[in-house]
Amino acid sequence: MARIVIAAYGSRGDLVPLTDFGRRFVDAGHDVVMTTTPDLVEEIELCGLQALVVDVELEVDPDMKDPLKEAMKLVKPSGMRKLGENLLAALDEVPADVLLLTPFAELAGHPLAEARGIPSIGVRLQPLSTTSAFPPSLVGAWSAGSVLNRFAGRRASGMMDRLYGNTVASFRDQLGLPANSARKMRRERTAAEWPILHGFSPSVVPRPEDWRPGLEVTGYWWPQRPTGWEPPVELVSFLESGSAPVFLGLGSLILGKDDAARISETIHDALVQVGVRGVVQAGGAGLEVVGDGVMTVGSVPHDWLFEKVAAVAHSCGAGTTAAGLRAGLPTVAIPSPGGDQPFWARRLDALGVSAATVPRPKLTADRLAKAIDTALTEPSHRAAAQDLAGRIAEEDGAAMVVTTVEKLIRA
Repeated sequence: MARIVIAAYGSRGDLVPLTDFGRRFVDAGHDVVMTTTPDLVEEIELCGLQALVVDVELEVDPDMKDPLKEAMKLVKPSGMRKLGENLLAALDEVPADVLLLTPFAELAGHPLAEARGIPSIGVRLQPLSTTSAFPPSLVGAWSAGSVLNRFAGRRASGMMDRLYGNTVASFRDQLGLPANSARKMRRERTAAEWPILHGFSPSVVPRPEDWRPGLEVTGYWWPQRPTGWEPPVELVSFLESGSAPVFLGLGSLILGKDDAARISETIHDALVQVGVRGVVQAGGAGLEVVGDGVMTVGSVPHDWLFEKVAAVAHSCGAGTTAAGLRAGLPTVAIPSPGGDQPFWARRLDALGVSAATVPRPKLTADRLAKAIDTALTEPSHRAAAQDLAGRIAEEDGAAMVVTTVEKLIRA
């Protein structure tokens, strides 16, 4: 039995997919601890894992014009330093034979693994490493050819090292490690072929041929349903009372009250125009759509809900994108600027699954209604989605994580 720590932080979509391989480790007899935000502790524990709270207590004013900018404080050096310090404090007395590090946990996680003399593995839901195939997924949906794509990747890595160099140095000092530059340590990890496992399907993003050894694409990791979960009675009644609805949601995106109200009204008007029913997920934006033929819900497992809808319209976070593809559903992409959402929206379009991409700042009832209508009536999108779903169903991403970790522990 090994003691495995999944050092993670982020939104719901960043965390719940990790319960897939976390549960597999438990079933294989290992002791597993996963760090998580306060709001997900109960859910993580009901998936069979030990949950450990780590938080930076960011305060977001819901009345701000763009509270997303306030939330972005997390990725500033001060925010990442506070997160790293809290992570180290939480794991101070937690025994571990191996660390699994999500991107937000890497800055503190690398020094922690070094200080303890234990191996670590990166676990990512997005492709971030340099390649000629595309720029890092967090810099947008564009692609400027192999040379510029690789340049963008190298530049992004260099900027990260400069931005967080002092932050990493503070962690090393705290752990009694000798000074070492972030740039040098990145080069050392590359030379050592530090393993990074990517939880998406190679049918959605093929592994780039120019990636170094150690960078692997495993297939998707699927959020586990909490033990004892039952669907809300009113949701079951709604779904059974008419035709299959369209799902609409913006994931964990935080919006001001005025923007949330405007988008809620836009969704309502679009559904009325098309003449279809809808299930709207409130999410981080606090969407609330009221009217005949529409229901607003809280957190509902996508694997259960998406079996009962006709199409999905969402912000293209990695997790919701994966769930829609798994269910073989045509998609309307509503990405927000920045982050990985434009990247996934571009992939959905290239795969023929997306009926349209309507960036959130340009979302109108007319554009959304037209996109939903195309998703429901143009058979090519559904055919492409169902073909892709068949290939995804043959993959077992969590099994590859377990195999890789157990091999590393035995080495």
